[in-house]
Amino acid sequence: MPTFSPSPLLAAARDRAVVCDASPLALLAVAGLDASAFLHGQLSSDVAGLASDACQYTSYNTPGGRMLANLVLWRAGGGPADGFRALLADDVAAGVRKRLAMFVLRSKVTLADLSPGFARLGVGGPAAGDVVRAALGEAPPVFGVVRRGEAEILGLPGSRFVVVAPAASADAIRAALAPHAPCAGFDVWQWLTIRAGVPVITAPVQDRFVPQTANWDVLGGVNFHKGCYTGQEIVARTQYLGRLKERLFAFHAPTPMTAPGERLWSAAFAGQPCGTVINAAAAPDGGCDLLAVLQIAAAASGDVHLGAGDGPSLTPLALPYAVPPPAEPRGRNAPPRAEP
Repeated sequence: MPTFSPSPLLAAARDRAVVCDASPLALLAVAGLDASAFLHGQLSSDVAGLASDACQYTSYNTPGGRMLANLVLWRAGGGPADGFRALLADDVAAGVRKRLAMFVLRSKVTLADLSPGFARLGVGGPAAGDVVRAALGEAPPVFGVVRRGEAEILGLPGSRFVVVAPAASADAIRAALAPHAPCAGFDVWQWLTIRAGVPVITAPVQDRFVPQTANWDVLGGVNFHKGCYTGQEIVARTQYLGRLKERLFAFHAPTPMTAPGERLWSAAFAGQPCGTVINAAAAPDGGCDLLAVLQIAAAASGDVHLGAGDGPSLTPLALPYAVPPPAEPRGRNAPPRAEP
């Protein structure tokens, strides 16, 4: 595939399309007769209602409702007996698999890491759909899944697609994509994901945020009508009784890079940290773009700094979706608030 230095590749991702190495996203398989019921009781989305030609965002939370991981989930092979596959950050995948295994008990469920035997390629950018259609014959809609031979193609928000295929098929898929878009690394995929406004929970920010503060409700990763799942009580209480004081925001920083877990500061909070970086990646025109969970009042002040009160000033970036304004707290006997 054609290769470029980082800035031209980021410009290609911004202006047209790139094919990215997505191998830092781990691939887990959950199979067995009870796989659907098991995952429905563990994850925040409507797993039981997931169609064979669809994928969905979901999260795996602590009993206290804080995110241990967020995932892209779909039905493997398209059939009810084929189980599920999930993509998530590789540095949390082993812990998530181990923790899920603790709750299998007598259920007919198996958990496996398929990462070594499968390729994961990300195609992203304004022309990504055209690239996928030209190379592979069909591009799914957002949250759709199409299957071309042994490959599964997932459509994700932000004009992004993930191609998952057995390692033996990977070279042929790369060869099909090569004439249509340059090859880039995972850092470019991270930038595309940030500009799509989609946070990815990695080890430095595990167990810190309820899904709503990461905009996971807005992105469709939480179903408020399903039954119990791990952390559901806190997530539901936050939705119907509480007032969110934090939300996910996007910023540009003049610094070359920052790390997940870095704190944000604002004079509006009297010298106290008021936010946390979730993801960051180099931007096409220099500096870096980032997603951070931040106090809403700090974002409204327009005075947000990276790392310290006198650290680099952050420039707000528009998210590509609408976030509802914070609602007033409600008493326990108030009628339920409508789902966003």
